[in-house]
Amino acid sequence: MTPLSRSPSPRGLLPALRADLRKAGDPDRAPAMQRYMRSSMPYYGVPAPKLAEVCRRRFEGISFRSASDWATSTQFLWRNAEFREERYAAIALAASRAAREFQVPASLPVYEEMIRTGAWWDYVDQVAIHLVGPILRRFPSPMAAEMRAWAVGDDLWKRRTSIICQVGSGTATDRHLLFDCLEPSLERREFFLRKAIGWALRQYARVEPSIVADYVSRNAPRLSPLSRKEAVRRIRL
Repeated sequence: MTPLSRSPSPRGLLPALRADLRKAGDPDRAPAMQRYMRSSMPYYGVPAPKLAEVCRRRFEGISFRSASDWATSTQFLWRNAEFREERYAAIALAASRAAREFQVPASLPVYEEMIRTGAWWDYVDQVAIHLVGPILRRFPSPMAAEMRAWAVGDDLWKRRTSIICQVGSGTATDRHLLFDCLEPSLERREFFLRKAIGWALRQYARVEPSIVADYVSRNAPRLSPLSRKEAVRRIRL
């Protein structure tokens, strides 16, 4: 595999990436992967470690002239994907070393599109935790305002993003933001929101178990059994 030249055209990047993924794929595995993800989009059958290696090698040496150049390339891959791994690769391109300087609040519309149009946990969780989360930690004020707005919106997956974007933040977690983003969804019935609430609380409990235990106790009537179970999994109440 020969990496493309610096600042490749999106129309040149996609065919090269497709050739890489087709070569790395296992057609016998693809149907099971598609069934597991309940995906209308087919798979090449590329396992996650091999996909990461394909992306690393294909995107090695790539650079972008501007934020607009980066956004255009990323969105071209995302919007023109025909196989699910191509969208995974678009997320990897968005998070690549060449894109570090573009991880700013102004790039959020690129990620909002991925979340809204991807509308499933495999896409959304990667974008929320590995792209939106780091921007939030670097630019807390504008991003916190945006997450609070997402937390009360109509889109389930943007709500989920606002809840889980601090997963992995550890002691840097803004608990006031976390609880504000949980609040509008505490009594919602959607599985992916209930699971997200429990997950976010469980992760925060790694650094602040007493705060999470108190939160769960105070909100027990409003939390679903699933959220409560997930939240206190590692806490002695």
